[in-house]
Amino acid sequence: MERPSRQRQQERDTERESDEKTLSCPECESKNIVTDADQELVCEDCGLVLDEQNIDRGPEWRAFNHSERQSKSRVGAPITETMHDKGLTTTIDWKDKDAYGRSLSSEKRSQMHRLRKWQERIRTKDAGERNLQFALSEIDRMASALGVPRSVREVASVIYRRALNEDLIRGRSIEGVSTAALYAACRQEGIPRSLDEVADVSRVPQKEIGRTYRYISQELGLELKPVDPKQFVPRFASALQLSEEVQSKATEIIDVSAEQGLLSGKSPTGFAAAAIYAASLLCNEKKTQREVADVAQVTEVTIRNRYQEQIEAMGFR
Repeated sequence: MERPSRQRQQERDTERESDEKTLSCPECESKNIVTDADQELVCEDCGLVLDEQNIDRGPEWRAFNHSERQSKSRVGAPITETMHDKGLTTTIDWKDKDAYGRSLSSEKRSQMHRLRKWQERIRTKDAGERNLQFALSEIDRMASALGVPRSVREVASVIYRRALNEDLIRGRSIEGVSTAALYAACRQEGIPRSLDEVADVSRVPQKEIGRTYRYISQELGLELKPVDPKQFVPRFASALQLSEEVQSKATEIIDVSAEQGLLSGKSPTGFAAAAIYAASLLCNEKKTQREVADVAQVTEVTIRNRYQEQIEAMGFR
């Protein structure tokens, strides 16, 4: 029997939702019909069960914790964009043991070594796939160094694949495009990472990353909003071991300064760093300009200039 596709499942769910809207309770004539946890149509007002023959499409087994669910599950890992083959190929484990945990003989070990080697070779059929594999591994390496979540890696991989399909890689380095894709993914997902931070974990100069980022974002039509300095405040304040009061005050300073148009054309990291410095002084948790500059990776001159503008905007002299 053919397994129903995701599109068919969505169509069934849409039909069920439309049925819930058109159905009415024969007991109290209410239109509030809902589907409960047991997949039964129930009147929300009087509790009458209208339909209890719905098919449960979940697994036939029950699990009460994560380990039980993992041991009983008979499916593999979900498809991922972070691997060049989307994770659909098989892998041969590096442990030289059989299904019972017993060590293999020397002859079997050498055989498994050869199989493992050829398995790695046949995973990429041509140079294009090898380049894609290298690019995705670079994205994964840099994402791990930056400490960004899994969703950012997925988005960065999708952006790189789109750039590859549009032939935007030609004439540019693989590392440059993969770094630019990761930076674009961070901005798209609202994860505060500056261009300097991304350049620190990359193997290409910052100027090339910025140039490539502007090119692929324009060609792919990526809708990226300007970076909000408030996104950097929690991370910088945590690194400086400042309280919630300082964070709130820094956010207030940024809001007031932005309303007066002081944010236009300014670096978001420098703006956030100056707001934190000003807030630390106002809340009696003083940090030096050097300490704040080291965390935000900006110069002390930048902090002093933005600090003067923000203090004037707040009405302090």
